[in-house]
Amino acid sequence: MRVDLFDFELPEERIALRPANPRDSARLLRVGADGSLADWSVGDLAELLEPGDALVFNDTRVIPAQLEGFRIRGENRQRISATLHMRSGPDRWKAFVRPGKRIKQGDRLSFGDDGAACLTGVLDATAGERGEGGELELIFDLSGPALDEAIMATGHIPLPPYIASKRGEDDQDRKDYQTIYAREDGAVAAPTAGLHFTDALFARLDARGISRHFVTLHVGAGTFLPVKADDTTEHKMHSEIGHVSSETADALNAVHARGGRIVSVGTTSLRLLESAADEDGTIKAWSGPTDIFITPGYRFRAVDVLMTNFHLPRSTLFMLVSAFSGLETMRSAYRHAIETGYRFYSYGDASLLFRSNP
Repeated sequence: MRVDLFDFELPEERIALRPANPRDSARLLRVGADGSLADWSVGDLAELLEPGDALVFNDTRVIPAQLEGFRIRGENRQRISATLHMRSGPDRWKAFVRPGKRIKQGDRLSFGDDGAACLTGVLDATAGERGEGGELELIFDLSGPALDEAIMATGHIPLPPYIASKRGEDDQDRKDYQTIYAREDGAVAAPTAGLHFTDALFARLDARGISRHFVTLHVGAGTFLPVKADDTTEHKMHSEIGHVSSETADALNAVHARGGRIVSVGTTSLRLLESAADEDGTIKAWSGPTDIFITPGYRFRAVDVLMTNFHLPRSTLFMLVSAFSGLETMRSAYRHAIETGYRFYSYGDASLLFRSNP
């Protein structure tokens, strides 16, 4: 499909720079399977679902994966910026580095405040091979838990470009850009639909008889990359590492067997569940990388309802929601959201989509 079919005009003032407070006070646009639109609040989610439905959350935890430092060649030091993308070994990360073209394999790199991590010493690395997508493998001098600690001490929260271009990261972002249930370190970006949940909302969902289940997909920096191709068939998705346990798979299959619905909280949970599902919709235990790219025409196997934020024009995520609910339905929903003041992107409001082709 032509990528320009997924374009739309978004006023700058619709981009949220801070989340709603409290989190579950954000607005929620219900998009029915018939294309109907209704305005609600995230706090009303329990009323919009049925007893026996199952919410699936991505429990990945965002790490401070933005590193600032230098490329060093003898006495020559050039400032660089690296966004860690996906771990490839105990001492290795794939990363997007700027300016990347000037870095050659074997170059020495040093990260931290003027090249030194204040709590763990110098965080040094060697530039490794460059991948097809432009990412560079960084081979760190530290490994395992020691490397994890150094990254925590040295790195910054990698705010999405559409927020970072308007303001700097601050201490509040370390709290705001993390779900309350995050527990598995490794994400570069937050699974943003989950940012809306609070303990109070969990209590209302529990009382309604809606179960909670957790999967892990470590969201990579590729989620921020624009689609540069003119046709969706020419776009290559970056891989992300995920895990679905056998216990979670069995529980979700039992939900479907009882007639309940699987409600994915976020596109990351959806992409992982669809990667783990057989043709007949049976979800299997699953672990490894996924680069699943969902566009209109995809037949969904596992997920019945999707809760997600409002996404960028021409993005793979807007393509995904268009596959889920129909392109014209989503164009209509986004027009409504823009006209009525919904807030967009990572810190913005949410939508609740009921699948158009069950």
